[in-house]
Amino acid sequence: MTSRHIMTAFPPAADGLVTLANWRKHPFSEWGFRNVRELLPTASIARSREPAPLTSALTWLEDISFANPRGETVDLGEALRTSHTDGIVVLHRGKIVSEWYTHGLTPDAPHLIFSVSKSVAGTLGGILADRGILDPDSPVTRYIPEMKGSVYGDGCTVRHLLDMSVGIQFDEDYMDPHGDVMNYRRATGWEQPDPSVPPTHLRQYLRTLRPDGTPHGHTFHYVSTNTDVLGWVYERACGMSYAKILSQHLWAPMGAEHDAYITVDSQGAARVAGGICATVRDLARFGEMMRNHGVSNGKQVVPVWWIDDIRRNGNADAWLRGDLTKVFANGNYRSKWYTIEHGEPPFAAIGIHGQWIYIDPAGDTVVARVSSQPLPMDLDLDMMWLRGYRAIAARLNGKD
Repeated sequence: MTSRHIMTAFPPAADGLVTLANWRKHPFSEWGFRNVRELLPTASIARSREPAPLTSALTWLEDISFANPRGETVDLGEALRTSHTDGIVVLHRGKIVSEWYTHGLTPDAPHLIFSVSKSVAGTLGGILADRGILDPDSPVTRYIPEMKGSVYGDGCTVRHLLDMSVGIQFDEDYMDPHGDVMNYRRATGWEQPDPSVPPTHLRQYLRTLRPDGTPHGHTFHYVSTNTDVLGWVYERACGMSYAKILSQHLWAPMGAEHDAYITVDSQGAARVAGGICATVRDLARFGEMMRNHGVSNGKQVVPVWWIDDIRRNGNADAWLRGDLTKVFANGNYRSKWYTIEHGEPPFAAIGIHGQWIYIDPAGDTVVARVSSQPLPMDLDLDMMWLRGYRAIAARLNGKD
């Protein structure tokens, strides 16, 4: 099956039909990741009435070279064509210097960003904290008393959610067909129902999660459900749905040009951890705002102190005890953002299947990239692209 035969007839042929059973599998994902709204219920995240301008200063970058997973030198153009990239926007000093799309994606079409959604949620938390709506040091049960008796009920704070340091019994194995992630996805509506498993919904499922015996705050343990609980905390603090909170406090003030949307379950609970779909240009705007210390469209959207905290703080010891040192050996994690090298400027939002926002403040560079990589985690491709982002920034700053 090739992507050009998928969802092309009316009705599509059986082997070209995208369903809940195959929408995250390649090549069906090339269509699925840009048409999530046709597969799942969603809630709109309204755009700005005054979009932040994006001007172009196009620059030839396709000959930039870096090593591919086999150690061979490839140029940027070849890397884009051979790595399942769906779209990329490169900004330098706020201007589009390169933009590229394939697999049916266009500048005005939203694409699923998976766990880049987490970084959006972490950024939103800083806005709410700055306005006195949210206290990151408060226990989760201050906002959600129903969490008593779960892992989120005994000493777990909002900060533990933000920093992925909850002592939770959960294995984030995307490939296990019978594991925690599969049960979680069923609760969110991302999987077909299993007749042998009683139906549930996301908020009900979150209350069933239990501790693993590790003290909260001790270890970085990447678990998506923490971010869904965080979104529920925001809803209780603000008294409105997550999609409306995000639009009112971040997406519209930032100057987003297009509506985004987020998947919701059977009860309307948002998949805060990984369900946002947005255009690549708006992801670039988001990254540029973070590069500019929270300023976008002429406004201070995110407080400077929150972005400084993301870049400078976090628990390096907890990271070293955690489960992603194989990705960034000397990294860190704060408020849903990755610091690639502790103490160095670049930081990033990252999602499975190849979603990235790479921000190099020292190099005035932002790269927003979306993909339909076949594997949820492909470290070889991710490391190739990290080399690529660094090479792009070096070229743009005359250092290659």
